[in-house]
Amino acid sequence: MTAEKKAQPEEIMVHQNGKPIYPIVLTDSFDSLLESAAKLNLSGRKVCIVTDSRVAKLYLEEIKNIFHKISAKTVYFVFPAGEPYKNLDTVKSLYEYLICHSFDRNDILVALGGGVTGDLTGFTAATYLRGIDFIQVPTTLLSQVDSSIGGKTGVDFDAYKNMVGAFYMPKLVYINVSVLKSLPEEQFASGMGEVIKHGCIRSGEYYHWLEANKEGIRQRKTGFMAEMVKGSCLIKRAVVEEDPKEKGIRALLNFGHTLGHAIEKEMGFTMSHGACVGAGCVAAAYLSERRGMLKPEEFKNLKELLVYFRLPVSVQDINVSKVLDAVKHDKKMDSGVIRFILLRSIGEAYIDKTVSAEEMVSAMDYLTKPRGE
Repeated sequence: MTAEKKAQPEEIMVHQNGKPIYPIVLTDSFDSLLESAAKLNLSGRKVCIVTDSRVAKLYLEEIKNIFHKISAKTVYFVFPAGEPYKNLDTVKSLYEYLICHSFDRNDILVALGGGVTGDLTGFTAATYLRGIDFIQVPTTLLSQVDSSIGGKTGVDFDAYKNMVGAFYMPKLVYINVSVLKSLPEEQFASGMGEVIKHGCIRSGEYYHWLEANKEGIRQRKTGFMAEMVKGSCLIKRAVVEEDPKEKGIRALLNFGHTLGHAIEKEMGFTMSHGACVGAGCVAAAYLSERRGMLKPEEFKNLKELLVYFRLPVSVQDINVSKVLDAVKHDKKMDSGVIRFILLRSIGEAYIDKTVSAEEMVSAMDYLTKPRGE
């Protein structure tokens, strides 16, 4: 794919136990959605499109018309946009909507939107009637490169992020990169936090490609978007195929998330997820450098790349003790031990269970009082 040519639909198959389970269709329009969804044999089945109030204004009509052509009936459920609505109350409302419209196990849900919509819809699909099919149609960079792939679903419980969830695979992930052109700057930056994370943990080559092509990426040229999203999807696929239920290597995807999630919670979700992950990546990279693994130049370059894509490398006005307390309640705890993801170098991450409270205080001190910036 190049920046000058229109992207042709490309399929990336995700496997489980060596068997294909769902395709990721990567393209730059919704033109192929009809053909891709039709392969799921939707005739005679009802479809419920789940989306939020912001995305509904942009894409609901187009997506509804597509599914109307191949399904017995297409309805839609719209909930208020925002992380605060990713909870069991919204799930309950969706359950009631599905019951009122007589949805059964043969019917299907379509998650149209960002990570909140995908996680919430996936969790509903996993638990409604003990499981019905669903499709992911991610419309944010973060959801295209991360949350729509791998089958992790869930909702927040009180202030605890993704505390209630299930591993449940979609039947199709359909990615239209052209929607990224209209994405608000903050949401694009949020997605770049996850993109950069992928390079840090798994592929130095991909990371350096991001560095070399950062101008085209920030200008959101279609060809660069397609190549970047594809690169992240390939990394995410490789990890989840090897470890579908986060028993081992999949935990590497939590680089930047241990402190990032705690920062997100303590900031009352006023910072985007990707921004918090970016700050968490800085904290983890700082510890990696202090332990003598990550080279000072690599740490410096990582911070510069995050700043280029408008991601924070420091956090102000935050209660450090409350952040550390939130870490202790995170779902990534393993038998009372914190699993921290550190870097041996750019492109090589590992799981560490020896990070002390003192080290985390040091990392948070670095984030709140940047040194040498």
